[in-house]
Amino acid sequence: MKDGFGRKINYLRISVTDLCSLRCIYCMPEHGISKICHTQIMSVEDIEQAARAAAAIGVEKIRITGGEPLVRRGIVDICRRVAAVEGIRELCITTNGVLLEKYAAELKDAGVSRLNISIDTLDSEKYRRITRVGDLETVLRGMEAAKKAGFTDTKLNVVLLGGINDDEIPAFCELTRNEDIQVRFIELMPLGQCADWDRERFITGSAVLTAVPDLKDEGISGVARVYRLPGAKGTVGLINPMSGHFCPGCDRIRLTADGKLKPCLHSDQEIDIRGLDYEATLAAMKQAVLAKPDGHKMTDINPSDSHRNMNEIGG
Repeated sequence: MKDGFGRKINYLRISVTDLCSLRCIYCMPEHGISKICHTQIMSVEDIEQAARAAAAIGVEKIRITGGEPLVRRGIVDICRRVAAVEGIRELCITTNGVLLEKYAAELKDAGVSRLNISIDTLDSEKYRRITRVGDLETVLRGMEAAKKAGFTDTKLNVVLLGGINDDEIPAFCELTRNEDIQVRFIELMPLGQCADWDRERFITGSAVLTAVPDLKDEGISGVARVYRLPGAKGTVGLINPMSGHFCPGCDRIRLTADGKLKPCLHSDQEIDIRGLDYEATLAAMKQAVLAKPDGHKMTDINPSDSHRNMNEIGG
């Protein structure tokens, strides 16, 4: 299905929980969040129905997100059900990796196609400072478990944090020399917890090219511009929602853990589908696609119009 601006919408991101095992400084309050009542969270059946409705309007790719999706009870069953929906060709998960050592093999067996693993530093002490509670070694073991389970084309998501992790750009790029992975540097967005941060924290993707001038441009893939070090097995991706809006090519809608369809990440518009039957859910999906704006108005001085933290929307 196409939206009002002629964009083909074939991608749905489903958040299955707003809870997380980490407390990343740019994403969540230091003391965590108020837990949503269980009755407000989409059930497994709600999620499966949403996936079927999305497939009916042409969605072919679904990404399961959170919070941290692997803390959701029944996550393997959720993935199995969504992967089995007719028309869904790709099912991905974005995870912080903390529980991957436990779940990697089960997720692969359930039909998950690919993993994105969020990891903003390769330094153990810095990892604990950024996540407030995390242990880097746990994530590294999870990454190894994912490889052993047979996951390929894994992407590592690195949020660029000026004065915090930008000194690690070369080290992250070096990971791609001998591993068939993509390290994706993502510009920090003024959303939620970091909306009023000092501007020095918001650096552009061009910082990566300055730090690693040997990177060679290989073109656009989805929302990322892709680069490669000479002779490297893997690639480096730059996702620049601030310095290079990709709104004209946006192909997605989002569904929050409490059942709200969001036509745009940075819009405050939400369409409630929790508790609807299939036909009403299908109609809401069509409404969300047609409600997509031509682009967001967020800049380095104008924060997102969304009134939720990222963990409440779905990463």
